[in-house]
Amino acid sequence: MKSVILVRHGKSSWGDDVIDKDRPLKSRGESDTSLVAKEFINHQISLDKILSSSAKRAFTTCEIFCKVLNYDKNEVEVRDDLYDFGGENVISVIKTLKDDINTIMIFGHNHAFTSISNIFGSKFIENLPTGGLVKLNFEIHTWSAFNKGITELVIVPKELR
Repeated sequence: MKSVILVRHGKSSWGDDVIDKDRPLKSRGESDTSLVAKEFINHQISLDKILSSSAKRAFTTCEIFCKVLNYDKNEVEVRDDLYDFGGENVISVIKTLKDDINTIMIFGHNHAFTSISNIFGSKFIENLPTGGLVKLNFEIHTWSAFNKGITELVIVPKELR
């Protein structure tokens, strides 16, 4: 079995005069991310690898998770191709993962993550909110066979506040 955990970056700031890729998290984004990470740790899910979009808001969200999960942030693979809003690049990354990886956590963006959750999961999600997490399970042995799976877990900050 293979599992994909998608984490949408926390609430980001539009107030700074920076390009989109450099937008930071708002303080609410940081606190919501911490809430979701602390809830996630209660599920005792072992991760084989973490990938993050190269966008500042996604990687900062990833860093907060790493701290809560006691995962070495230097082991995170930061990828420009995960700075993706449609989902095609994310799907391509998943389909080309090494098969010795069983559980992957990916930090990135909408609409990609809502679309992937709905295309490949079993539960309709109208919109994965900022800071939201979805875990999808697949009865496959190789990532190249990535197809329809089961939505096992959805965690959204609003339900934890």
